[in-house]
Amino acid sequence: MNQQALSAFIWSVADLLRGDYKQSEYGRVILPLTVLRRLDCVLAPTKAAVLAEFEEKQKLGINPEPFLLRKAGQSFYNTSPLDLKTLMGDQDHIRENLFSYVAAFSPAVRDIFERFEFHAQVERLAKAGLLYQVVEKFTQVDLHPDAVDNHQMGLVFEELIRKFAELSNETAGEHFTPREVIRLMVNLLFIEDDEALSKPGVVRTIYDPTAGTGGMLSIAGEYLAEHNPKARLTVFGQELNPESYAICKADMLIKGQDVANIVFGNTLSDDGHPHKRFDYMLSNPPFGVEWKKVEKEVRREHETQGYNGRFGPGLPRVSDGSMLFLLHLISKMRPASEGGSRFGIVLNGSPLFTGGAGSGESEIRRYVLENDLLEAIVGLPTDMFYNTGISTYVWILSNRKPEHRKGKVQLIDAGGMWQKMRKSLGSKRKELSDAHIDEITRLFGQFVEAERDGKPISRIFRNSDFGYRTITVERPERDEAGKIVLGTRGKQKGKPQADAKLRDTENVPLNEDVDSYFKREVLPHAPDAWIDHDKTKIGYEIPFNRHFYLFAAPRPLEVIDAELKQTTDRIKAMIEELSA
Repeated sequence: MNQQALSAFIWSVADLLRGDYKQSEYGRVILPLTVLRRLDCVLAPTKAAVLAEFEEKQKLGINPEPFLLRKAGQSFYNTSPLDLKTLMGDQDHIRENLFSYVAAFSPAVRDIFERFEFHAQVERLAKAGLLYQVVEKFTQVDLHPDAVDNHQMGLVFEELIRKFAELSNETAGEHFTPREVIRLMVNLLFIEDDEALSKPGVVRTIYDPTAGTGGMLSIAGEYLAEHNPKARLTVFGQELNPESYAICKADMLIKGQDVANIVFGNTLSDDGHPHKRFDYMLSNPPFGVEWKKVEKEVRREHETQGYNGRFGPGLPRVSDGSMLFLLHLISKMRPASEGGSRFGIVLNGSPLFTGGAGSGESEIRRYVLENDLLEAIVGLPTDMFYNTGISTYVWILSNRKPEHRKGKVQLIDAGGMWQKMRKSLGSKRKELSDAHIDEITRLFGQFVEAERDGKPISRIFRNSDFGYRTITVERPERDEAGKIVLGTRGKQKGKPQADAKLRDTENVPLNEDVDSYFKREVLPHAPDAWIDHDKTKIGYEIPFNRHFYLFAAPRPLEVIDAELKQTTDRIKAMIEELSA
């Protein structure tokens, strides 16, 4: 059964719920039952062996857990003689038997169903007289990994969450990232380490602080398994949405990962992996979402811990918390002396340029660039994400840059690399093809400047090219007679006094001498001006689009005049025809 047919089948369960449930509530029933059926099918082949082992170890009074895990061949088990199909044999006791079956799972699985608030949904279905019919529907579909592999199952969960999010007017994009965007990020993350990752027995860690349903972690695992089946990727994550967290945890369980590494909670206010450092990291934090709810905790960490905490360089404005995730990931980098880290994060356009010199955003950019952490930024096409059509950018950061990248930043404009989707999904109308992913990966891997159809698509800059000094230009105050007003006391005695109404600022590129700039750009227009050096601030911004702008010369005036004359002559002729 393909993923679309499977999604359609599971969606058909919604028909049974119509009337007793609002559309926006369908997911509360369908998501946990899909997970339950998946776990049920995964354990089916070893069910008899697990039960026999359980009975034997109970008789001997031995802790059965390690033995049951070995028999199940999974990182979870179930000790109930029931499964979903046998539950169908006792219609009158379906509710009690279902509770008993779920309670017999190992603790990590029970936690998943607690996050789904499954108990409340079972009670509600039972009261509505729907429980038996709904569970029966799920027994008709085979969700064993031989029939539906892990990759397909991930896509099923994502499609279901997207549909439920649309029905309840939530933003599906908060839960997951398009698969092809993740594949691109994973390629960029691993490309420079292909040699190291191909060694047998290599173990690496990867972390996603906004894990959603676990798509980023899954695709990173698939990439490594494809390139080096002997390598092992240990995954870590944190997720705030209870349903997404439950699905992510279930997915990791089936893949044999240690689910204790997937933590529930808000990453910004309550870091679930304190003091841990990782080899690789990926994140797609929510775009343009304010961080007012966690402001108290974040400000306290910034003020009391400074650079020993996560938010030392500065805090962005409260209306957009995405740069806090950038700082959080930087704090999770393994020191360069211990092998270093590389990470990819999806951000909207705002973190590139919002905030002038001295602002929180500019100070964060300054920290990133002056510490030589930014390898590249890839500008993606618009309409790539499910919940927004805005421009998005993938930032790649590393504290172990190869020698040829040191002190430099690569900007890749992939805005024109897309193909139209056969069917739009929310705001997502475009996708990256395999060829586009390969081209972007090649441009990044080769670290070259390049053009496509006469337009630049890859450019390389020095870190300092993005810096500037904001200088304060003062002009003297004058009295009614036009004479310059001089100070009368202290340090200002005898010096021209600045007129606040005439005060101005200028941004001078960091690579340019301030005095030369001032003589050339300011003094010819204001010979009495001076710079107040005490007010100078350093700022950084990355005007991405400006670096790829191609000037198109306007048409010659004579051509425009000829066209205008042609148009007016035509209008004149029409008026004459009407009046004839």
